[in-house]
Amino acid sequence: MKYALAKFRVYLLGSGPFVVYTDHASLRTAVKSPHISQRMARWLSFFTEYDFRVEYKPGRLNVVADALSRRPDDAVKTADANRIGVESVSAPSSSLIDDVKAAYASDADAKQLLSYASAPSDEARRKLAPHLRARAHRYRVHEGLLLYSAVDEDVIRIVVPNDYDLRMRIMYEYHDAPTAGHPGREKTYVLLTRDFYWNHQYKWVRKYVRACEVCQRVKPAAFS
Repeated sequence: MKYALAKFRVYLLGSGPFVVYTDHASLRTAVKSPHISQRMARWLSFFTEYDFRVEYKPGRLNVVADALSRRPDDAVKTADANRIGVESVSAPSSSLIDDVKAAYASDADAKQLLSYASAPSDEARRKLAPHLRARAHRYRVHEGLLLYSAVDEDVIRIVVPNDYDLRMRIMYEYHDAPTAGHPGREKTYVLLTRDFYWNHQYKWVRKYVRACEVCQRVKPAAFS
């Protein structure tokens, strides 16, 4: 909700009362609760600039917003590496894809998952390290790329091995590159996770954006 208000600030400020429909039930009472965190206090300070009320609408009834968030042309449904990322900053370059493939050889977990996903079976699953078994079914292999899809998601993401320099290179492409334009933490995370997957991505994004000198100089104070 905060993001939407900031995004459409120029249209909403001074426009008169408006209604925010949400399927997030707790927002109905959060703005009136006397017991709030420092974070919520900052948000409320921001909210007071607008004249609006919050109305709860269950997700199953919020069909307009649901349709917009599930556009058929907005989800990546194929494992074609050349098409992954078409809705984000830019498609990952072939050289980056090649470097991801090469880095799998130095990541023990990635090697195990590549082997399993290439020929999945109960026996192969039992040979996986215990911490990999629960989500092994979410992985697949296409042209040497290890791909991941979360439960109930159509988006297929490229698995990035545990290589610090490679991950930092990807972070640069999705935040610092001219085509990226230094988006904020949340947008950087959304763009990144449309194309790539690795553990603790949000922590990476938060730390990276917080350390970005350009963002610290030109961006207004965050409300989160």
